[in-house]
Amino acid sequence: MGIGPSSPARQAQRELCEAADRYLQYLAVERRLAPNTLAAYGRDCGKFIHWCDKRRVGRLAAVREEHLRGFLVRLHEEGYRGRTIARILIAVRSWLAHCCRERWLDSNPAKLIESPRPMKRLPQVLSADQVDQLLSRPSAGEGPTVMRDHAVLQLFYASGLRVSELVCLDLSQIDLVAGYLRTVGKGSKERIVPIGRIAIKALQCYLSDARPTLGRGRLTEAVFLSRTGRRLTRQDGWRIIKIYARGAGIRKNISPHTLRHSFATHLLERGADLRSVQVMLGHADIATTQIYTHLSRAHITAMYKKFHPRA
Repeated sequence: MGIGPSSPARQAQRELCEAADRYLQYLAVERRLAPNTLAAYGRDCGKFIHWCDKRRVGRLAAVREEHLRGFLVRLHEEGYRGRTIARILIAVRSWLAHCCRERWLDSNPAKLIESPRPMKRLPQVLSADQVDQLLSRPSAGEGPTVMRDHAVLQLFYASGLRVSELVCLDLSQIDLVAGYLRTVGKGSKERIVPIGRIAIKALQCYLSDARPTLGRGRLTEAVFLSRTGRRLTRQDGWRIIKIYARGAGIRKNISPHTLRHSFATHLLERGADLRSVQVMLGHADIATTQIYTHLSRAHITAMYKKFHPRA
C-alpha cells in the first residue's frame, strides 16, 4: 500500500512519503476504501511527491500553495485532461487536510486552490435495439462458456452492476426464486437489486447446465467461472463485452459500464423515479444519478420532434 522509496539515500522524500503512507493506512482501516481506490490515491499523491522531490521540497512544512499551483500547471503541460487534474488535486488536498487534522501541518496549502472544471460528458449508452443485438449474440453458439457469457450479459443489463460487483458475486448472494441479488458496492455498502425474468432464466440455465462443467468438481462460491474453474476477473468481464459487441456489429467503444449506463437510462426513459434508480445503482449521492436525466431529456426531445405535428 505504501508509495515511498525504500532506499535510505532518498532522504528528501522520506517525510512526505511517510505521511502519505499513514494517510493510505487511514483510508484502508478507517474509511475502508476499496483496494483500487487506495491504489488511485497512492498514485495521485505519489505524482505530487515526485514533483516535490525534483524541486527539493522534502518536508511537509515546506509545501506551499505555489508548489501546488506549479504542479497543476505541469500536469496540464504534460497533457492531462481537466477531469484527471481535478481528481489528482482532490487526492492531494484530502491528504494534506488529513495531515492538518493529525497536526502534522498547521494549514492546508491546497485549501484555496480551485479544481479545474471539466466539461460534463454524458455517459455513452446503447439504444434498446443495440442492447437486443448484443444480448442475443451468445445464443448463436453452444458450450458452457457461451451459456456463461449469455448469463453475464443478461445480468449486466438487468441489474446495472459494476463489473467488479458482478465478478465478485457468490451463490449465496443470488435468490432466483425471489428474483433479486445482494451486492457489496463502493464503501463496502450492501444493496439489493432486482433481477428480471429473462436474466433469471439465463442464470438458471447457466447454473444448472454450464457451471458444473466449468467448476470441474471444485468447491467454490463464485457464480461466474472461467474455463479453468476459477472466478472471472474484471478483465474477463471487459473481454466478454468487447467480443460480443464486435460480433453484434456495434462500432461504439463500449465497456461493462456502458451497460450500466444503459440500464439506468432505459429505466428513466420508461418512467422509473430517480430515487429508485439511485438505490439500484448504489450511488451515495442522488446528484451522481441525475446525469441520466439529461439523457432522458434528450430522448424526450427526440420523440417530441419525431411525432409532434408542429415540432
